[in-house]
Amino acid sequence: MNRDQLLRENEALRDRLSRLSEASLRIIQDLDFNSVLQEVLDSARSLTGARYGVIVLHDTSGNAEDFLSSGMTADESARLWTMPGWPEHFQYLSRLPGPLRIPDLLGHIRSLGLRELEPTVEVSPRVAFLGAPVLHLGQRVGSVFLAEKQGGPEFTREDEETLALFATHAAMAIANARRYREERQTKADLETLIDTSPVGVVVLDAGTCAPKSLNREVQRIVDGLRDPEQTTEQLLEVVSFRRADGREFSFTEFPLTHALSSGETVRAEEIVISVPDGRSVTTLINATPIASEEGAIETVVVTMQDLTPLEEVERQRAEFLGTVSHELRGPLTSIKGSAAALLRTPSTLDAAEIQQFLRIIDSQTDHILDLIGELLDAARIESGTLSVSPEPSDPTLLVDRAVGLFQSSGDRTNVRIDLPPDLPRVLADRRRIEQVLSNLLTNAARYSPESSIIRVSAALEDVHVAISVADDGVGVSPEQLPYLFRRFFRAEGDEADGVGAGLGLAVCKGIVEAHGGRIWAESDGPGRGARFTFTLPAAEPVGGAAVRSGRSARQEVRVLAVDDDAQALWFVRDALTEGGYQVTATVDPEETLGLMERDRPHLVLLDLVLPGTDGVELMQNILRIADVPVLFLSGYGQDQVIARAFEMGADDYIVKPFSPTELTARVRAALRRRTVLARVTPSQPYVRGDLTIDYEQRKVNVAGEPVRLTAIEYDLLRELSVNAGRVLTHRDLLQRVWGQTKPGGPQVIRTHLTRLRGKLGEDGENPKYIFAEPRVGYRMERPDAKAQGHQ
Repeated sequence: MNRDQLLRENEALRDRLSRLSEASLRIIQDLDFNSVLQEVLDSARSLTGARYGVIVLHDTSGNAEDFLSSGMTADESARLWTMPGWPEHFQYLSRLPGPLRIPDLLGHIRSLGLRELEPTVEVSPRVAFLGAPVLHLGQRVGSVFLAEKQGGPEFTREDEETLALFATHAAMAIANARRYREERQTKADLETLIDTSPVGVVVLDAGTCAPKSLNREVQRIVDGLRDPEQTTEQLLEVVSFRRADGREFSFTEFPLTHALSSGETVRAEEIVISVPDGRSVTTLINATPIASEEGAIETVVVTMQDLTPLEEVERQRAEFLGTVSHELRGPLTSIKGSAAALLRTPSTLDAAEIQQFLRIIDSQTDHILDLIGELLDAARIESGTLSVSPEPSDPTLLVDRAVGLFQSSGDRTNVRIDLPPDLPRVLADRRRIEQVLSNLLTNAARYSPESSIIRVSAALEDVHVAISVADDGVGVSPEQLPYLFRRFFRAEGDEADGVGAGLGLAVCKGIVEAHGGRIWAESDGPGRGARFTFTLPAAEPVGGAAVRSGRSARQEVRVLAVDDDAQALWFVRDALTEGGYQVTATVDPEETLGLMERDRPHLVLLDLVLPGTDGVELMQNILRIADVPVLFLSGYGQDQVIARAFEMGADDYIVKPFSPTELTARVRAALRRRTVLARVTPSQPYVRGDLTIDYEQRKVNVAGEPVRLTAIEYDLLRELSVNAGRVLTHRDLLQRVWGQTKPGGPQVIRTHLTRLRGKLGEDGENPKYIFAEPRVGYRMERPDAKAQGHQ
């Protein structure tokens, strides 16, 4: 070898080492996972002179998890992943223990007896190939494949050595990027956990006492104490702290401040935080100092639990125990008095008197048993263990039996029943639904004059039958309506006596929801009566084609369940599997969209609060893939949370805990509701008052005058009128009129409906044709009876 050749080889070697060093530096400088992978691949191509490159990422089982390409267009890259025989070829290449360098990949594949390789990119007849595993701690984390050597017929030994050395550096970089991604995910999960925690968490700087970070609960507590223009620092200057022994401190005197400088720990201090105008909140505070490696106190982590809800629960419990004690004293006094009379003077009592005392003992014992039964039912509902056994039942017979038992008790006889003759059967546990009706009838009798009439009615609504009990009694204020069905709640000014006060309506709610129905109350205000309505699923399909039911039919129905609580997920999966559904379950919300694409479920069950993911946003992404019913599962039962879920497109909302019966009933109702709300075109016009809609001519008239509508306005009116008598949710309208769901959808509907109502001569305050169902959607009344007869 002459001197010039040696110099050229040395120069080439230095150039290779320099390029390898530069590539390695570029790789380790970037921690973004995808950036690392792309840099690995681009550098591998550059170092070896390859025309094409592919890097495949392996999961812990050795399967292909993801891949990137280099030297190809996006379309060529996508076709590569679907290339015929690729899984078989990849399985062979991914098991190679070391680098593979061959001059003819296509011939090599044929010699192994594998399926013919059909490249999706332009290649020469003999495809030079170089591949190497990417190993970290003996575990394969990826594979690098290069093809088509530029400037030569095949890859050289130097290329192989370079790629092997480069793969070692790349493995470390990929591992670092993975670790970084996992750490970021862990941090995000922790931040989400802290931010959504019902306990307040605040981190204070040890030097300045200023808050460094605080979660939503602390922000809520602070917002309740400070004025709108007041900063947190200004609030701390005027706030005072009162301990359980009555001593008061300013913020600078408070023991928590002492903990910032001394390193002491504060445990379970009950503190009342108040401001000068009298507003206050009772909290339970813990404080833990965090020291640096040198031992200096840097921050203090403070947890703060608002005790107001607990105080309210305790107040309600004490009031409830007082109510139960009062309810028990009455019948026990009667029993005690009757028994004492029988024991004290049995010889002086005639047979009629003895019989009367025995009747008192018997009736008052039943009184106590009823109260105990409601207490047990309330406990079962609270724990989600209330069992019901729905079966097809005639709603007319259910109402007749409940009213008959109510009237036979002697309380009231003036009950008017108004049920249409063509009601379908409902899925009901007869004993439980009669219990609901009995409670509602008793409630109506208790709060209305004896001479007034109690009215019981029913109507078909979508795939449910709605049964109502109305009275002309004391009524309910709008402020109290949302709280009527809570345990222990009694309306202000409620002086009525009766067994189960504070429990009866809560038990009704639990029973109805266990059937997959809803219950609500309506009242025009104090002194104007009240109307209680509950729904039950219809047992038979209503309108349209028949819907298959039963276990064998449901075996084809696929359900996707997403919940980060593994135990709750097992419960859901087991309950629905037992009900005959095919269930795919995951605790990882990041898998949801992939499972939607893969399994194409007919319905999705989604936990509202998921780590690192907003449940409502995830639902909207699901609906972009497929228009399927989405049911939220959540431990949050607040009205505003439920309202937001419905407004953004949820089909239903189930509050944990729930029974298997309630879960399957709600799933079944959601699926059937989609079937019933089919798009149809009536052959006859819709006529209601002055409004006429001619569907065939697409014309709308009010009082004989034509109304000019935009396409969107007409479609809105058409959908509402075609489904007259039913409530169409915001999501129903978005899908039917716009063909999509999107954030802000309810506002879009309201904007168009405002203009539509104006053209029809009405507004939201005084509707004549289109009625709003708060937090749910809109409806129109059925056409006039004469017009309906023509149809």
